Amino acid sequence: MPLSTRQKEIYGYLQQFQGVLSSSLLSEKFQVSVQTIRKDMNELSDRGIVKRVHGGICLPSANDNVSFSNRDVQNISAKRSIAKKVVENLQEGTSVFLGIGTTPKQVAQALLDHPGLTVVTNNINAALTLSRNPNISIHLAGGAVRSSDEDTVGESATQFYRQFNIKIGIFGVGGLGSQGQLLDFTPEESSLTRAIIEQSEQCWLVADKSKLGRYAPVVSGKLSEVSRLFVDQTTEKISDLAMISHVLLTECK
Repeated sequence: MPLSTRQKEIYGYLQQFQGVLSSSLLSEKFQVSVQTIRKDMNELSDRGIVKRVHGGICLPSANDNVSFSNRDVQNISAKRSIAKKVVENLQEGTSVFLGIGTTPKQVAQALLDHPGLTVVTNNINAALTLSRNPNISIHLAGGAVRSSDEDTVGESATQFYRQFNIKIGIFGVGGLGSQGQLLDFTPEESSLTRAIIEQSEQCWLVADKSKLGRYAPVVSGKLSEVSRLFVDQTTEKISDLAMISHVLLTECK
């Protein structure tokens, strides 16, 4: 179910507040009962949009990785802007890796009217979306299914990727380190990222600005291995990283 208007307002207020918001404060602000606010808090927490703490809610920490369905509603307009720009740059007839994550999912959505591609992916959601376009040939990697991420991982998925010689590899990361490290949350994710990088003639990284400086424990590569970086909003730090790494930076608005 979509968020209610009040739940969206609570989340917006929390982003401005940058701290712990109590149920009593929110009850007073929105002129509803504490019980109603607690229900809103619980629903937001269940979806991973906020973190429930003693006495209230706060934003999840940068180290928290939440489920695919919960991440899918975060920064959605930024991800759609990135996806639109990526698709504008994909020529008919090319071959593409499409990696895991919610931004690649938006790329798949934006490809519904594309005149023709070959897509190799382990992103189950993306494959189902692209199956509605008869002009796109889809190859879905088998492997262990992660229900929380709606993808397949493991050695079989990685080896499946390594069969291909792909023109453009499109992928996201768990985080982008301050020195240009490409970071993932698990070794299985990292192995797939490496396969995309090594089996693609060009690599396009898609990342909204929240990924810069976000911690994830596994280093999958360096920004210098990427040809293009698509972001929703440039910052001085992102621009400096792109220049040092000799990456073509594309701001998507």
